[in-house]
Amino acid sequence: MSNQKNSINELATRFRGYYPVVIDVETGGFNAQQDALLEVAAVTLKMDQDGWLQIDDNLHFHILPFAGANIEASALAFTGIDPTNPLRNAVDEYTALHEIFKIVRQGIKNNDCNRAIIVAHNANFDHSFLMAAAQRTNLKHNPFHPFATFDTATLSGLVFGQTILAKACYIARIPFDGKQAHCALYDTDRTALLFCEIVNRWKKLGGWPLVND
Repeated sequence: MSNQKNSINELATRFRGYYPVVIDVETGGFNAQQDALLEVAAVTLKMDQDGWLQIDDNLHFHILPFAGANIEASALAFTGIDPTNPLRNAVDEYTALHEIFKIVRQGIKNNDCNRAIIVAHNANFDHSFLMAAAQRTNLKHNPFHPFATFDTATLSGLVFGQTILAKACYIARIPFDGKQAHCALYDTDRTALLFCEIVNRWKKLGGWPLVND
């Protein structure tokens, strides 16, 4: 971080005290309360000394379905996940979220931010599953905002005229391998690159920092 606290080249200033964390989940359906959370990945972000946004670190977990969780066959066919495969080295929801929350809270502290905010493609989906899992496991001190998100589908529609992740990446000249899609870690990495491109492109166009008249 720079010597000048809250300078224009710091995350805390750029996102109004929010610490953006890119999240992607793979699930057993569309209902966050009933369907299994099967995979989750998180990518943290940082700014260099000149205020350009870039990827910092990542975490990735395969998840054991919670007791009584519903898993739709169509969802497994879409993602290619086999929840019974022991090679997944899956962990329970508490373990995965505890580790993610721990690194996110540290990032908030290191960047003088107040709270984390989820960045995701069609963010309401990922946000709802993460919040439902946190509630099921009784995790305390959830660092993420309870409802606000940065949705790269919406932002990509504005900037690139595309709302599908693969197509938005193509327009943004970010390589996208369809064979690796629907893996939480890959999708999170691509989404993080896309979000950085959008934020940095706005900066290049003179949209940040804002200059008072």
